[in-house]
Amino acid sequence: PDLLLIQVASGQLPGGVSCGRSFDDFSRDLCVQSLLEIMDMFCDRLSCHGKAEECISLCRALLSALTWLLRCAAFYAEKVKEPLEQAAAENQLKMCLERLEKVLSSTKNRALIHIAKLEETCMSLPRTPGLGFTVEQSLVKLGENLNNLGSSPLRSQADDCVSLIKSIPTMLSVHSEQLNKTGFPTVHAVVLLEGTMNLTGETQPLVEQLMMVKRMQRIPSPLFVLEIWKACFVGLIECPEGTEELKWTAFTFLKVGPSPSTESLPAAHGELSDVNCAFEFLLKLTPLLDKADQRCNCNCMSLLLQECSKQGLLSEANMNNLIEKRAADKENSPSLKSAENANIQPNPGLILRAEPTVTNILKTMDADHSKSPEGLLGVLGHMLSGKSLDLLLAAAAATGKLKSFARKFVNSKVFISPPSAKSGPVRALLFDISFLMLCHVAQTYGSEVILSDSNSPGEVPFFETWMLTCMPEEGKILNPDHPCFRPDSTKVESLVALLNNSSEMKLVQMKWHEVCLSISAAILEILNAWENGVLSFESIQKITDNIKGKVCSMAVCAVAWLVAHVRMLGLDEREKSLQMIRQLATPLYGENTLQFYNERVVIMSSILEHMCADVLQQTATQIKFPATGMDTIPYWNLLPPKKPIKEVLTSVFTKVLEKGWVDSRSIHIFDTLLHMGGVYWFCNNLVKELLKETRKEHTLRAVELLYAIFCLDMQQLTLTLLGHILPNLLTDSSKWHTLMDPPGKALAKLSVWCALSSYSSHSKVQASARQKKRHREDIEDYISLFPLDDTQPSKLMRLLSSNEEDSNILSSPNRSMSSSLSASQLHTVSMRDPLNRVLANLFLLISSILGAKTAGTHTQFVQWFMEECVECLEQGSRGSILQFMPFTMVSELVKVSTMSSPKIVLAITDLSLPLGRRVAAKAIAAL
Repeated sequence: PDLLLIQVASGQLPGGVSCGRSFDDFSRDLCVQSLLEIMDMFCDRLSCHGKAEECISLCRALLSALTWLLRCAAFYAEKVKEPLEQAAAENQLKMCLERLEKVLSSTKNRALIHIAKLEETCMSLPRTPGLGFTVEQSLVKLGENLNNLGSSPLRSQADDCVSLIKSIPTMLSVHSEQLNKTGFPTVHAVVLLEGTMNLTGETQPLVEQLMMVKRMQRIPSPLFVLEIWKACFVGLIECPEGTEELKWTAFTFLKVGPSPSTESLPAAHGELSDVNCAFEFLLKLTPLLDKADQRCNCNCMSLLLQECSKQGLLSEANMNNLIEKRAADKENSPSLKSAENANIQPNPGLILRAEPTVTNILKTMDADHSKSPEGLLGVLGHMLSGKSLDLLLAAAAATGKLKSFARKFVNSKVFISPPSAKSGPVRALLFDISFLMLCHVAQTYGSEVILSDSNSPGEVPFFETWMLTCMPEEGKILNPDHPCFRPDSTKVESLVALLNNSSEMKLVQMKWHEVCLSISAAILEILNAWENGVLSFESIQKITDNIKGKVCSMAVCAVAWLVAHVRMLGLDEREKSLQMIRQLATPLYGENTLQFYNERVVIMSSILEHMCADVLQQTATQIKFPATGMDTIPYWNLLPPKKPIKEVLTSVFTKVLEKGWVDSRSIHIFDTLLHMGGVYWFCNNLVKELLKETRKEHTLRAVELLYAIFCLDMQQLTLTLLGHILPNLLTDSSKWHTLMDPPGKALAKLSVWCALSSYSSHSKVQASARQKKRHREDIEDYISLFPLDDTQPSKLMRLLSSNEEDSNILSSPNRSMSSSLSASQLHTVSMRDPLNRVLANLFLLISSILGAKTAGTHTQFVQWFMEECVECLEQGSRGSILQFMPFTMVSELVKVSTMSSPKIVLAITDLSLPLGRRVAAKAIAAL
């Protein structure tokens, strides 16, 4: 009956047949009054329990009624200015506006109007019969006539109605921000993780990830920016000395300084004030700033403010004001300038100056140096002194130039240039410096910085081949008998002879890349001769002096092979090989070494120490590498030797939870454990820890921290969580009690956060360096694990994705629609993709739990999961994870008290599809 009344009132009959025309003669006051009174009978309690098509007709009829009311109001608002008609017109207008208010006050009505509007635009239907007007036109007309009302109560009532109508399309996006919190451990941990482990990564994925966290946790912009700066300062304070310190400085001042706030703060009005506001908050954290200034030996805040001002993130007035406040604050802090650090140059200043130098060196490398290589040698030699090399590399890494920097050396002619009498020593040095630098880059920033992109044409350059096959790295097992270690035997023989006989290496005839490839086989010969008593220890010393005395890269190649060789030997067979490594690692301080020898030895020692670390630990051997001023290996050997890794995992997580934030040392321990235990073990044990928590505030903090820890390998951990762990918990009734509130609710939150993050980035993200080196579990094999029903009847598919309305199919979606049909199938999302497959299956499982006859904590868990999905949704979320939800689930969800609101139905259905709109209209009309 509702539908019939509403259609009569607005001049329509069922089936869309117009009864002549809609009632347009507004001058007949009594007729209009009667129509308005008829409206009172239904406008605040519309419902329809019929077929989906009838529900869509109800939406359209309601839209016509709204348009008619607006035109009616516009007509009377215009008549108010005629003196004779004023009182009557005001009275009629009042009646109109009351009905408008009544219709619009119900969220349900606004939702139905929203669906009708979408139906009109998507189907490009002819306007509702008999109405040549749209809501927009009527609003414009009403707006024009409102000025006649002056500032009467009627005016403000009309304005309220207008703004309510205009807000209908955005009814889903009104989310409040969290204002009761000041610390956001997830942002903190994501920034720390990136600064510690992924300096070379691109900025854009980091910005997207942080923005995702900001949205999911509703963090106000100023506090979000503040948390990023806080994390940077904490990183600067707690990182180990040496390279790590330079990396953090580059991360803070070159990578984060200018960028995340630029790209990530909404470019809305007040963006500058957000940054300014964040800095005002940061100024209050005096102990943190003092500690950072002490560590860096300079005023970090002032440098950062100047960088932000250059990038246009801060006005000059704000910058000066903040700098003055910090200066006044520093006067009260304990004096930082002591005699010994007065002449140490602060790292931030050095890093900021190193950045333009990188660009200049790249230009220098592009020039042709074949005629006079001495010029290039001068530049490279200069780079090796002090900490210049690490400064330049850190600046290049933070600004995204490290790959092109390294590739210039990899492809450089120095590796294969032909020998000539004049340029022998220069060529040897160019080769050696390039080789050492590339090894150092690979060890500090990961070998993928050096590798070419997989599809680049042409033959693989020498250094790349050597690094892939011969260079020991963490987690890489080398075969000492690999053909790459067995080159042409005549070259090997002549090299052995050369090393053994000559007191002096001849630099002129050498093809250095061939020497590097032959040295491993030569060492094997020499080692065998020594083991069998053919060579004495004195001869071995002379040979090792020859190897390391001129060109350090020969020693690096020799030790690389020895490390692989030692691993294959029994404990009692290792002594001579280890002794040989010891010989090669001790620098030769003679008169007759080539230029820059001391600088080159520093890098060589650092490379050898990294290479031997694993083997020396396994064989409990100690080799004293010369104290070179380079740092020892940071974050090395973090796990206690006798403790089972599960205990290490739980104790580190407990500590992190007590503190409330993750520090960089813990991040490295988690990464090592993920590496050792594998993705399933890691995820499963951390979820067990979460489910043990019983206090609400602890579980929420645990989720914020776990999400950040999962960022170590979000894609793989999400697949495991959603594909294995949740299905196990939800289908095994003996585990349902673990899903009680609060831990169960927290796990639902974590699952949704991981699902959203992985889904939003999985098409774009290349696995980062540290994720590539991890052994992949066999979880790519989701296809056999979840044989999804891919065979949807094609006729149904065609009908559903087209705009034709075959009424008998759509009239009752529930009967004829396959229970697993979801929007993702209509958008033809590939089910070959593991994440899509896991999501589709998880939603099928959720759907079957909601429709089951029995309920338990697992049913409650599923509701929390869906509530969190709605909480985190973006407006207009086509393409979000909810597209995998079967359409039939909507009617089940509406039965759940917390989900039975029109807004939620609009949020979870894909309104861009005809079927989505019908499902939504049916669910809302029945509420």
